Amino acid sequence: MAPHRAWNNAPSCDLRFAVALTLSLSGCFSPGKPPAEDAGEGEDSSGESVADGHEETGSGEGADPSSETQGESPAESSDETTGRTSSTEGSPSSGGSISESSMGTSTGSTSSEAESEGEDTESGPPTEESGDDAQTTGTPSDECTRELLDGLLDDYFVALEAGDPSSLPLAETVKFTENAEEVEIGTTDFWMNAGATAYSQRVLDVEACSVGAQAVVPENGMDLPIVVRLKVESGEIVEVETIVVRPGDYTASFAVDSNPAAIIDIADDIGWHEELPLESRASREELISWIDKYFRAFPSGVCDVTSACRRLENGGGNFSCGAGASCTAGDPGPGGTFTPRVILADEERGVAIGFTIFDFMTTGHLDAHMIKMANGQVHAVQAMLRNTNGQSGWD
Repeated sequence: MAPHRAWNNAPSCDLRFAVALTLSLSGCFSPGKPPAEDAGEGEDSSGESVADGHEETGSGEGADPSSETQGESPAESSDETTGRTSSTEGSPSSGGSISESSMGTSTGSTSSEAESEGEDTESGPPTEESGDDAQTTGTPSDECTRELLDGLLDDYFVALEAGDPSSLPLAETVKFTENAEEVEIGTTDFWMNAGATAYSQRVLDVEACSVGAQAVVPENGMDLPIVVRLKVESGEIVEVETIVVRPGDYTASFAVDSNPAAIIDIADDIGWHEELPLESRASREELISWIDKYFRAFPSGVCDVTSACRRLENGGGNFSCGAGASCTAGDPGPGGTFTPRVILADEERGVAIGFTIFDFMTTGHLDAHMIKMANGQVHAVQAMLRNTNGQSGWD
């Protein structure tokens, strides 16, 4: 059975349900997740907490990562055999859950109740930011759905396992990068030797019509932490960005060894894919602003993290999200320590993923940080990064 979700609490005998329940059942019960959802967590254990372990130590990060505690990892979905997570929010395959004590008091709404109350609406037309600001929007929402994005990522992982991208709806001008190098999709060693995806935790951003995921995928039988970002226009994939982290690719002096198994093991405690009730959700702007401040003000932009929040780096380490870091009040403004290039946000799940070049005490690592936020606090942070000598392939 999946761990208890704080945001699924409800009165044991709520009058709101009395009439409906007495038609079919006697007594009363506390509404919660459907039994089918008891499987496990989804993608967000990777939701790393605000600061990277090593990044956060000492005056900056990297002084002594061993002092930070780590640990979040999303549990695999019921679709784990195929390496995909269900598009249904809160399903066992979608992601773990945050403990009740760390989440705080909930109003008693379940994910299904939140759905019945309606989705949050975006205000204003989607726009694309340029220059040093991160891209946060893409094609209009009415051309994009969560199901489309989830399905395309499923299709991507199937094609990756087959070593053949020809089944994907790729635009003629599609751009593909792996570890900051632009090449033809399907031609890299990883594409030719990847197996079935073991696990993924996903951010479905309908406004940007993009999906970002942290995943565990084997190469020649060895599980590796990877990142995938797909951007879609008119149903076609126009951008594919991937980060593949092999042993030895994380070269910072404070680097920890990768541990893909930990990403999966702690996923159930985070609930990356669990849909949050409306009252527990952060707005799109809040999710994006949190990652933006974390990057720009690092290591002083680690704000509103729970005491139980843990950060993983490529699955390794055992860091507390706030270890070696601090929270500076106010907007960090332009510039800063790191410049976020792309930030994607998923309000329904309370997850976000940001891409940047992490060059604190390093030659420059391509970096993707993922977080889980609920009730105004960040409960998990996960980073996947590898040395690319300061290049992203997208600048």
